[in-house]
Amino acid sequence: MRITVFGAAGNVGSRVVTEALTRGHDVTAVVRDPARFGELHPGATHRAGDAGVPEQVAELSIGQDLVVNATRPAPGREPEHAAISRALLAGLDRTGVRLLIVGGAGSLTVPGSGGVLAVDDPAYVPTAWRHIALASNAQFDAVRTTGTDVDWAYLSPSALLEPCVRTGSYRLGADELIVDADGNSALSMEDLAVALLDEAERPKHHRTRFTAGY
Repeated sequence: MRITVFGAAGNVGSRVVTEALTRGHDVTAVVRDPARFGELHPGATHRAGDAGVPEQVAELSIGQDLVVNATRPAPGREPEHAAISRALLAGLDRTGVRLLIVGGAGSLTVPGSGGVLAVDDPAYVPTAWRHIALASNAQFDAVRTTGTDVDWAYLSPSALLEPCVRTGSYRLGADELIVDADGNSALSMEDLAVALLDEAERPKHHRTRFTAGY
């Protein structure tokens, strides 16, 4: 499979690139600034490009089977999250290239809460994270409401997403936060990449959201 990853130097993006290469896929790793090429996996093709510019998205998707968006806005630039998703959809419209988006957990509902969103429960989204969680909610809304023919899927991680180890194990869900017996919601970035590549190789979710967690 030929895969383009936007945000390839980031915490999640770099792990997606590594997981894809480990599985034998042909990966194009994209960053905005060519000065960051040194941070990218040497096994990938390195390209500079902006996921927020539809023309560049279209150019970098030529001949590809899949585009992954793992970008994350810098502090103070949260509105870019939704804008980038709209640009990706515009750039991929009528190309036949699939889009997988790594999103946020804030728009998931809390189990047993009667529909309370994770972004409104400080047990899962502390005040310090609320700004990026709200931006991710806007990102999800943009993906759901932008009219294109793109075959997209939006992956919401668990509430706590940190670098850890690759276990290869996870549980899947739809719109509800996945929690363990103690109410904790967590997933390693490495296993998020596993879930994403499993979806890439064996698509189950089309024009909808899914979530992964332990």
